[in-house]
Amino acid sequence: MRYVPDPEIWDEAIASPGVPRRHWRQLAVALRRLGADQLSRRWQVGQQLIRSNGITYNVYGDPHGMERPWVMDPLPLVIDDKEWDGIAAAITQRATLLNSILADLYGERQLIHRRALPPELLFANPNFLRPCTGIVPPQGIHLHNYAADLARSGDGKWWVIADRTQAPSGIGYALENRMVSARTLPSVFNQCHVRQLATFFEASRDALLELAPNGKSNPRMVLLTPGPNNETFFEHSFLARHWGIPLVEGADLTVRDNRVFLKTLAGLEPIDIVLRRMDDNFCDPLELRGDSLLGIPSFTQAVRSGNVVVANALGSGMLETSTHMGFLPGLCKDLLGEDLRMPSVATWWCGQAGPLQYVLDHLDELIIKPAFHRFGQNTVFPSSLNSEKRAELRERIKAHPEQFVAQEQVSLSTAPVYTESGPVARHIVLRVFAAWDGKTYAVMPGGLTRASTEASSPVVSMQMGGGSKDTWVLSGDGEFGVAHRAGIITPGAPRSAAALPSRLADNLFWLGRYTERVESGSRLVRALLPALSGEEDYGSTVSLEGATHLLTELSYLPEELRSASLQQRRRQLESLLSSLVFDPARTSSIGWNLKHLRRVAWQLKERLSQDSWHVLQQLEDVFSQPAPSNPEARMITAATALDRAVVILSAFAGLLAESTTRGMGWRFLELGKRLERALQLSELLRAGLSRAPFDDEPLLGTLLQVTDSSITYRTRYFTTFQTEYVLDLLVGDAANPRSLSFQIAAVLEHLSHLPRDPKTTGPAAHQRLAEAALAAIRSNTSEDLAARDFEGNLASLDTFLASFTGNLHDISDAIAARHFSHLHTARLNPS
Repeated sequence: MRYVPDPEIWDEAIASPGVPRRHWRQLAVALRRLGADQLSRRWQVGQQLIRSNGITYNVYGDPHGMERPWVMDPLPLVIDDKEWDGIAAAITQRATLLNSILADLYGERQLIHRRALPPELLFANPNFLRPCTGIVPPQGIHLHNYAADLARSGDGKWWVIADRTQAPSGIGYALENRMVSARTLPSVFNQCHVRQLATFFEASRDALLELAPNGKSNPRMVLLTPGPNNETFFEHSFLARHWGIPLVEGADLTVRDNRVFLKTLAGLEPIDIVLRRMDDNFCDPLELRGDSLLGIPSFTQAVRSGNVVVANALGSGMLETSTHMGFLPGLCKDLLGEDLRMPSVATWWCGQAGPLQYVLDHLDELIIKPAFHRFGQNTVFPSSLNSEKRAELRERIKAHPEQFVAQEQVSLSTAPVYTESGPVARHIVLRVFAAWDGKTYAVMPGGLTRASTEASSPVVSMQMGGGSKDTWVLSGDGEFGVAHRAGIITPGAPRSAAALPSRLADNLFWLGRYTERVESGSRLVRALLPALSGEEDYGSTVSLEGATHLLTELSYLPEELRSASLQQRRRQLESLLSSLVFDPARTSSIGWNLKHLRRVAWQLKERLSQDSWHVLQQLEDVFSQPAPSNPEARMITAATALDRAVVILSAFAGLLAESTTRGMGWRFLELGKRLERALQLSELLRAGLSRAPFDDEPLLGTLLQVTDSSITYRTRYFTTFQTEYVLDLLVGDAANPRSLSFQIAAVLEHLSHLPRDPKTTGPAAHQRLAEAALAAIRSNTSEDLAARDFEGNLASLDTFLASFTGNLHDISDAIAARHFSHLHTARLNPS
């Protein structure tokens, strides 16, 4: 694999043509031994890991950007141990400095009084949160997590090009990159003695737990996310699962008596620590940003009262601007009495006369940015503008100089990126992470390396389609790095099984329902496909007439199709069955329900096991292929896809049955599944039996096939299909896991274990409804339901099923009202 970078640009891997840098030599030798073909095969496994693990990055404004697979390069960025020690020391100093600046600006503001920092950079900053003035967090730590974007200049020195103080993202992706990298190149990874990342995560989590108010020994911590549409939601769910803490949205929390509580099925659980991944000004619609629909009213007051710790502290996002960079060397001398170890990229704030004149004189050599991030204002490269646009920019800077900041154009270094034609050079930016460990800032021994898409592009952005790399920091002593472990504290006190957030219970309930809808739809279409063959010896249990009737009664086909010609019915049926399988835009199709299944599962990602997620990924892959244009091939493909789907769904059900703890989450998942199965079955029986205008025997086999009860029927009754026996098996048989009786008995069992409202006596509304539904089944024998009236119709069955279906909907609504909608006043748990 020949790699030839641009000799005019500093390259991370190559010192001179054909000669790798000292710390890259071991990796270069190992990759050369591996060979291009073997590396390609290894990386196919790596890409499959990314897909099966559900590693995604959402792209705002891109209709195809939601849940976009994470882009990673198999070739890591390698950093020498001694060089890294210098980087780590500089990042520790910088985090300490920025924390001191935040403490001063939200405290006595001596930096403003001494004119060490212009007041315009504070009071004009939209991310300066005035309501947070005077709030002193525990140990004076405003900045619990910090990230810096680094770039190497042409002389080989590292520069800071951006500070991330709001809610730094990337550590979850960095750890996932490491997991994929270590599994793709295990022998190479071990030979290079790469420092481990896991201890950094443990230390930062434990340090946060030690900051709990009043020194609480078993604090409750949650991770606050804006929701599944956020670009880095995968990371939020990943960190919540990795640290074993609940992932919550603003609607899951409430403030009572200046304390933050999590809404759970058992009532309100007090929260001590909030690890936020939401911009601070969105956290409180009362005091911070009135148009926020994501925050928690009175959240700022709870923080002000000292009853909850927020990491990072509210207001820390004010330093995510380039304007402060030009003042950092002086501030470092002022606050820490030290020289700044790592310089920032040269920065000029145009609000001062001297810097303004320099910017105007050297406009073509600089990058112009808004002083503070505002909607519609973007970075401008004057050198790329024509003379008219450049003159217009100059006038805008002169008119409002305080609104602009200029920076030197940094020539980013390059690193090898894998392509099918071999390694190529791409510009990189390294994001490094620091976290407060209880005494100082610990730096993660690695980072998130991002690479540009094109060699000619200096822009490195995941939003613009860039890629990422694992970052290998070598251990010079041959060890894998020193393990730093603070005192281990179990996150969260021992809880009752009912301490499940209501939103998660809602999502689990609908995960069960959508899973059952996909399975029911797959079994129905699979059973009806043989009706298209037109051959009596096909082994089909359904005729074209029977399939047309069933789908018409289920409102899939128009009523007038009953009187259409045989050819028209077959063509219409073929089109319908094809769309039910392949068209995700068709309401109630398999694809439509699968889309919603994926949506709900995505919001539960931290709750689902890795194996469960892999199974769901396989299910999505089954229906992701476009339908063939040839009708015959389309039907064959549909049949194959449906067979696979049923098997995969059975595997998913098995995983949930064998691997899920029998807690409240499992009960709501089962409730959704059982209610939906009962609804699907009652609608199927009503369409296939009570509304059948002809001898129902041809449809009895279809009903048994759809409900996976054919073998049970044959081994039990030893006779031809008869309505009475089919109803006995599918309605009243409590031992048949596909019967109505079994579903309602299971629903009633789960409802009896749900948290009760302490203010009420007797069974809850949903429990009374379920008891009534079970009593209705037991009071109607199969003989009664199979009896025909004078006109030959199954009137008793139709009446029973209509009432039963309505009862099921009432049960679902009652569950939602009691446990999801918070219509009842929840009790406070002061413990």
